[in-house]
Amino acid sequence: MRYLESEDQFYELNAQIQPVCFIFSAQWCPDCQYIQPFLQEIIDSHQQFDFVYVDRDQFHDLCLDQDVLGIPSFVVYQNKKEIARFVSRFRKTRAEIEEFLDGIEL
Repeated sequence: MRYLESEDQFYELNAQIQPVCFIFSAQWCPDCQYIQPFLQEIIDSHQQFDFVYVDRDQFHDLCLDQDVLGIPSFVVYQNKKEIARFVSRFRKTRAEIEEFLDGIEL
């Protein structure tokens, strides 16, 4: 998983042909920490996506622009178009994240 370095990089990555799953998160967030033990396994089993971590505190304005108010949240882009989102203020389980990713038609 990569880490977002700039807003310009966000727009470059969301233009890719390969779908990019942006994971909006923060180190202080207990729900974000909850998914950490199994997140790498999810990433490894969904190699059709390029995963990019977006630090909510570092990219607060970008989160607002993307209507990401709750974390952790997952937003998938391909060819400059949002193709799926899993955004809510509630804790996400492994099963919910996998169901979300498995349900995206590419």
